[in-house]
Amino acid sequence: MASHRLPAAIRAPFEARTWRAFGYVLIGLPLSVCWFALSVSFVSAGAGLLITFLGVPILAGALAMCRGFGAVERARARGLLGLDVAAPEPVRGRTGGAFSWMGAMLKSGASWRHLLYAILHMPWAVFSFSVTVALWAWGWSLFTYPLWQWVFPTWVGQDGIQLYGDATHSFYLDAPFEIAATSLIGLVFVLLGPWVLRGLVSVDRLLVSGLLGPSRLASRVTELETDRGAVVDTAAADLRRIERDLHDGAQARLAALAMDLGLAKEKLAQDPTAAAVLVDEAHGEVKLALQELRDLARGIHPAVLTDRGLDAALSAVASRCAVPVSVNVDLPARPVPAIEGIAYFTVSELLRNVTEHAHARRAWVEVWRADDRLMLQVRDDGVGGAAVLAGRGLAGLSGRVGAVDGVLAVDSPAGGPTTITTELPWRS
Repeated sequence: MASHRLPAAIRAPFEARTWRAFGYVLIGLPLSVCWFALSVSFVSAGAGLLITFLGVPILAGALAMCRGFGAVERARARGLLGLDVAAPEPVRGRTGGAFSWMGAMLKSGASWRHLLYAILHMPWAVFSFSVTVALWAWGWSLFTYPLWQWVFPTWVGQDGIQLYGDATHSFYLDAPFEIAATSLIGLVFVLLGPWVLRGLVSVDRLLVSGLLGPSRLASRVTELETDRGAVVDTAAADLRRIERDLHDGAQARLAALAMDLGLAKEKLAQDPTAAAVLVDEAHGEVKLALQELRDLARGIHPAVLTDRGLDAALSAVASRCAVPVSVNVDLPARPVPAIEGIAYFTVSELLRNVTEHAHARRAWVEVWRADDRLMLQVRDDGVGGAAVLAGRGLAGLSGRVGAVDGVLAVDSPAGGPTTITTELPWRS
C-alpha cells in the first residue's frame, strides 16, 4: 500500500492506532475520576464502620464494585488498545451464602488489586490527559497557523499571536518567515505527539495487565491444567497409535503365523515337503513380526536411549534417515528420563518431517545445554514452508513440548532453509 511507503514518523499522526489511543486517554480521565471517587468513598465508609457489623458488607460491596470497574477498564483496553487481559478468578464462597461470599471477597487478592488500580490510575489519568491534550492542541494549532492567522487582524485587532508585549512595545508572529517557523514548530509537535502518546499509554497497559488480570498463581494453575490436558491427549494418542500398529502389523503377522503352523502340522504326516515349505514361510513371518515389534518398542522408548543417552540414540535415528544427517550432542550430563525421552521423540519427529516433506539434501542436529535449558536444533536445506498449524504434526509436537514448559520455534521461509529450535527445561 502507498501509506506503507511513507516513513513511520509521518504515518503515525494519521494511523487509527494513534487516534484510538488518543480516545482512550480522553475517556480515561472522567472514568478514572468516577472510579476514584466511588471507590474511596465506599471503602472509607466501610473501613470506618468496621467497628460495627455494617462495615463488612459495605467494604465487600465496595470491592465488588471495583471488580466491575475493572471489567469496564479491560473492555476499554481491549477495544481501544488491542490489549486482551483475561478476567481474574471469580469470587466463590465455600457455602454459597452471603457471609461466605463477603469473606471470600475480603480475602480475594484480585479484588484489592482492582481497588489499588482505581486509586493509582486517577492521578496518572490526570497527567496523561493533560500532557496529551496540551501537546495535541499546541501541535495542530501551530501547524495550521498559516490557515487561521487571518483571524487576528480581522477579529482580534492584532497582527498575529503575541509572543511578548508590555507598555512600550510588543512582538507578534505575523511576518511570512515567522508564520512558517511557527508552522514548522507545530509540525514537530504533531510528529512527536503520537510517540509521546504511545509511551503514556504503555503505562496504562502495565496497570491494566498487572492489576486487573488474574494473579500469577492463578495463571500458572490454568497453564498447568492446560498442559495436563495436552499430556493426557498425547498419551491417549500414543496408546491408540501403539494399538493400531500392533493390530495392523505384528498381530496380523502372528495370526497368519498361527494359521501357517496349523496347516504345517496337518500336512506333517501326509506331505512333509509341503509342511517344510509352510514352516519356512512361518519362519519368515516370525522374523518380520519380531522386526515390527522391535520397531514398535523403539518408537515407545528405545533401549539405546536408556543405556547410552541422547548422543547414541540420536545417532541411531540419523543413521536410519533417508537424508544424510550430522549429529552434534554436547551435554555435560544426562537430563532426567522424561526430558530425555521428549528430546529424543522431538528430534525423531523433526527428522521424519525432513525425510517426508523437506526435499532436503542434508540435515543437521545440534543438542546443547544453555543455563537451565536443554536446547535442540534441527536444520535442513530443503524447500521450507514449515509452520505450526492446527491439526498438523508440528502443532502436536509443540503441544507436547509446551506440556513440560518447553518452547518450539519454527523459522522456515518459503524456499528454505528450515531451522526448528526447541527449548526444554533442564532437570538432571
